[in-house]
Amino acid sequence: MIVAEQLTKRYGRTVAVDGLSFAVRPGHVTGFLGPNGAGKSTTMRMILGLDRPSGGRALIDGRPYAALRRPLRQVGALLEGRGAHPGRRVYHHLLYLARSNDIPRRRVAEVLELTGLEGAAGRRAGGLSLGLTQRLGLAAALLGDPPVLLLDEPVNGLDPQGVRWLRDLLRGFAAEGRAVLVSSHLMAETAQTADRLVVVTRGRLIADAGVTEFVSGAASLEEAFLRAVGR
Repeated sequence: MIVAEQLTKRYGRTVAVDGLSFAVRPGHVTGFLGPNGAGKSTTMRMILGLDRPSGGRALIDGRPYAALRRPLRQVGALLEGRGAHPGRRVYHHLLYLARSNDIPRRRVAEVLELTGLEGAAGRRAGGLSLGLTQRLGLAAALLGDPPVLLLDEPVNGLDPQGVRWLRDLLRGFAAEGRAVLVSSHLMAETAQTADRLVVVTRGRLIADAGVTEFVSGAASLEEAFLRAVGR
């Protein structure tokens, strides 16, 4: 699971994340919602050790990300789809990642099939469409068959078929007892995918609840969200 404890990030006088505490538990798809500039991406970067917290801490299965010996086997992450070197072929990008974390070579073929990239395995990453680039980022996140997934706007660039595929994948992932944190601005898709929500604004937690509880009394998740953030 993922645990954030009083997580704080300051940039000079600007507080991007302000004492944020929440948990992403196994068996759930947790939607991570907030307006632009709410601190979602910064929070995810701190969870993954890419930004150092100004205060508090973030743990994955009880340890900081930097302390994980083979991190791809424990947490799969997608923060930016274009993470592969543009000149590297899809297959070799995934093979390099697999070797760096002692993941069997056969797993590369498995995630290529899982993400629908078999036909693009020999293509260079820089020549992929936005949708295929996003699928490559997802393939990298799934490579270690991890118990935790952390995805920032994962449906960007995906066609309707791809969006449904990802929705089913994340639900199945949670049904296996794994923990999933998904940041999104798409309220309708989040309503269909997530069963829990963490909602932030101005770097502060304003809701940590089940989707049904959060939406109670509103016509939709979008209406409940706008009401919660004061818009």
